Amino acid sequence: MQLAAAARAALEGAGEQWTDMRADIFAVLAAEEKPTSAYDIADKVSQRRGKRVAPNSVYRILDLFVTNNLAQRVESANAYIANAHPGCMHDCIFLVCKSCGEATHIDDDVLTGKVRGVARHQGFTADRPVIEVLGTCAKCA
Repeated sequence: MQLAAAARAALEGAGEQWTDMRADIFAVLAAEEKPTSAYDIADKVSQRRGKRVAPNSVYRILDLFVTNNLAQRVESANAYIANAHPGCMHDCIFLVCKSCGEATHIDDDVLTGKVRGVARHQGFTADRPVIEVLGTCAKCA
């Protein structure tokens, strides 16, 4: 519940509203241990609400969450995870297990700073470096 309160505060601090639908989507996302697709979130929110929620609506809200650092998109899985530290701005590194699908989030500002530096050196402005390492986690090894 503290995570939802922090997410709400961060979103409202950015001038956005914390609606019932956004709260439901964040609750489902935060309850997941692994990256979750918008379709799976839509199904679970639909069950909670007793009526169908369109995946397109979920995608729009997830995009808002990513923009405001409440969630992160795991590109290789086309899925999302809740940010355990809303408002904390770090470029993310994910270790993604090909066996179980778990994504471990790591903050390493030195490494991501180097990635941004390389991009800058090439005349490229990085919006959000995405670093994902695919492999096998310790539990599945």
